[in-house]
Amino acid sequence: MTSFGRRLATSRRFVSLRPMAAPPTRLRLPARRPNRLGLVVLGVLFVLILVLPALVQLAAEWPWFGALGYQRVFATRLVSQVLLGGLIGGGAFAFLYANLRIAQRGVVPNPLVLAFSAAAPPLDVTRLLRRLALPAALGLGLLFGVAAKGSWLSVLQFLHRTPFGTTDPVFGRDLGYYVFTVPVVAGALGIVTTLTTLALVAAVGLYVLRRDVVVFGRRVTVEPSARLHVALLMALLFLLTALRVYFVRLPGLLYSTTGPLVGASFADLHATLTGLRVAGLAALAGAALVLWGAKSERLARNTVLALGLYFGVSLLGVALYPTIVQRLVVAPNELVKETPQLALHIAATRRAWGLDGVVTRDLTGEARLTERDIRANRPTIDNVRLWDRDPLLQTFGQLQEIRTYYDFVSVDDDRYWIDGQYRQVMLSPRELNSASLPTRTFINERLTFTHGMGLTLGPVNQVTDEGLPVLFIKDLPPASSVSLRVTRPAIYFGELSEPWVFAHTQQREFDYPSGDENIFATYEGTGGVRVGSFWRRLVLAAYLGSLKVLLSSDITNDSRAMYIRNIRERAHTALPFLVFDRDPYLVIDDAGRLRWILDAYTATRRYPYAQPLPDGTNYLRNSVKVVIDAYDGTVTAYQADAADPLVRTLAKVFPGIFQPLDAMPADLRRHLRYPEDLFRVQSDMYATYHMSEPEIFYHREDQWQKPVLSRTGEAPDPFVRHMIMRLPEERQAEFILMVPFTPRGKDNLASWMVARNDGEHYGQLIVYRFPKQSLVFGPAQIVNRINQDTEIARQISLWDQRGSQVIRGNLLVIPIEESLIYVQPLYLRAEGGRIPELKRVVVAHQNQVAMEETLEAGLAQLFGGALKPAGVAAAPTAARPGDTRAADLARRAVESYRRAVEAQRAGDWARYGEELTRLGEMLRQLQEAVGGGRP
Repeated sequence: MTSFGRRLATSRRFVSLRPMAAPPTRLRLPARRPNRLGLVVLGVLFVLILVLPALVQLAAEWPWFGALGYQRVFATRLVSQVLLGGLIGGGAFAFLYANLRIAQRGVVPNPLVLAFSAAAPPLDVTRLLRRLALPAALGLGLLFGVAAKGSWLSVLQFLHRTPFGTTDPVFGRDLGYYVFTVPVVAGALGIVTTLTTLALVAAVGLYVLRRDVVVFGRRVTVEPSARLHVALLMALLFLLTALRVYFVRLPGLLYSTTGPLVGASFADLHATLTGLRVAGLAALAGAALVLWGAKSERLARNTVLALGLYFGVSLLGVALYPTIVQRLVVAPNELVKETPQLALHIAATRRAWGLDGVVTRDLTGEARLTERDIRANRPTIDNVRLWDRDPLLQTFGQLQEIRTYYDFVSVDDDRYWIDGQYRQVMLSPRELNSASLPTRTFINERLTFTHGMGLTLGPVNQVTDEGLPVLFIKDLPPASSVSLRVTRPAIYFGELSEPWVFAHTQQREFDYPSGDENIFATYEGTGGVRVGSFWRRLVLAAYLGSLKVLLSSDITNDSRAMYIRNIRERAHTALPFLVFDRDPYLVIDDAGRLRWILDAYTATRRYPYAQPLPDGTNYLRNSVKVVIDAYDGTVTAYQADAADPLVRTLAKVFPGIFQPLDAMPADLRRHLRYPEDLFRVQSDMYATYHMSEPEIFYHREDQWQKPVLSRTGEAPDPFVRHMIMRLPEERQAEFILMVPFTPRGKDNLASWMVARNDGEHYGQLIVYRFPKQSLVFGPAQIVNRINQDTEIARQISLWDQRGSQVIRGNLLVIPIEESLIYVQPLYLRAEGGRIPELKRVVVAHQNQVAMEETLEAGLAQLFGGALKPAGVAAAPTAARPGDTRAADLARRAVESYRRAVEAQRAGDWARYGEELTRLGEMLRQLQEAVGGGRP
């Protein structure tokens, strides 16, 4: 039979399958007038619900970014989102609408008509679907555009990508390909695959309704043009599957967890890799089979063959064969087979987490310390941190909040040169907590009580006779007894700041309380956004959700709207492409201004072969330091790591946003500290990845851990601590971040790790290792020795009776020379009280333990001699000893009287009696100091 005859026969067979019934009778309905009012209402609702809020947000954020000088970030993000969303949304609409129109082309000889009742007019489904094609395609295109605009940063990083300078060991590509290119390719393939799937489902459904696809018994007959359309879509899906195999799944082997490591294992390299390549070829062959089926009128059969071929090859080559290799070849000889991959994994993890530059130094073993060693390390002893953050925060809250609407939310470690000494201090900003205002009105919350006031700062190791911390800076307004001065104490931007307030209004701003009166001030800075005009006020009222902003006569054109005042939220809004550390810290610069410093990270989950965190991050760099002024809210970002490819890429995307670290003022650079979050992650990683030999790493022969004081939990954070100390082989004391390690499952100490913070050594990581053959007592062993000391146990039991509570402070590990001492403060808090007092200090060295009232006394008991205590906070340079003691007693008497009055007002009569007793004792001592005799 000729080809023409076959086509004619086929055409006849196809036509014969169509029903020959007469077209259904159609009723002509009277033409309806379009409900224009309804359309207008729908349009207005759409604008009010979707468009107007977005426009209001843009109109409020633009001047906010402008006030910070970050318009480039705002404009780049907005333009890239609009372009990317428009491109993807427009492409999705065009693709879907074209396929819908192709599937609905021509006249339908047998339309599907539904009649619900004899009285109701019939519903022509095919005509309804034709009318819905355009809005459906528009709606889906809009959804794709909105979803795609969230990938604006990935696309910009891809366009401005920076090579890492290191290639992967499997495919030989630069690591930047996996960080910047693969995510964009995977996203594009995912979008096209989803669109093709939707188009295929819609086309098949329409063809079935049109009766272009007819199922008769086991035979499926498809109209030729419909067959070609469906075949092209299915072939495109097979092609996309092949592309996904080669450009997404193959690179994914570098993150595999098949073997005893993260990365391509032996089975991945010798089985899965080949299976994926064959599966990609099978997908291409499937596309060819589908197209051949469209031409040979065997589309259904060839589609089944193509699917069977691809899934069969995938099952055998990607699932079964690698499993067989893993179990029969690798598992019996895992160490031998995986040794090369383990070496790659260890090296990649150390590079990804910045551990490849760790300096290791071996100690000779724990030596017996002497009084001479203690004196030689006086800067370390003078800065032993006796105050833990929680007890100190409670004490600050009771002694220095002054009013109920002030709050201390965090305590930070820092170091300053104070009166010629390098001192470690702990400080806490006094922030305004508007939720505690006695009267919460618009004027109070938004116009009057607008800012916090100053901070409390004191040394880490000094206490008063009552066991309370010595304060260098305290009270309102902040008064300093040392060389530090605070000239701009107002805190408009902080960790506890109310989301928005208005400054420089007709209402006076509360500054601080002074006795029974309040001191008011007028904002003199440039922070926030100037109201300027009625239209901006209208935008601000809508953005802030308060009609009172628009109606208040206290707000003028010169008023300044301060919103997004929380420093974390402020930094994240200004720099949305960075990840921020959890602990910002406050610094007093040389001019006396308060500035926040935030550590910012660049991170990715795409670093090949590297060990990830639970959230998937496997590369982290502290590449940016962000400084925020507490008074005017200015945000300045400094590029701290010039070698990081991620921050270099961001600098290309947002030129001019990052300043070089050398541009940071010297008085701020002196207070930069190594971020605790990064150090915790690095130390956790290094506990395992200090083992660089694959065989040792595989057996975990020398794995470390942070000390644990209970067998049921992980190592607590208190073992990661800042301190000032002189490192072995160094001449000067410096500010370091330190953590000790014990062998896995053991209590003795194996090593300790420090991150240096000062000067040219900033960021250097050093590990000091003890000899494996020597026993160095670890924290758990020292705690056991403390608990077994009968005198200490007796004293603690005596205190910890009804009416008082003993609080054991964190155990401090203090390296001295090549040995260690341990220090643990003990606090006493009255039942129902909120002021912990430092009562005793436990000092331990090797198998000796001492408990005394001061650290110096404890050290003297262990090592002999009489150590001079650290200098007092505010000793006048020319005062006589008697005058100094009298002034100190007078100050303490005033504080005790104030606490007694507070206790009386609170109805705490037990504390009131205690304070009166203390006051009487101090007055007696004061009389002795002044008159030289007893009363």
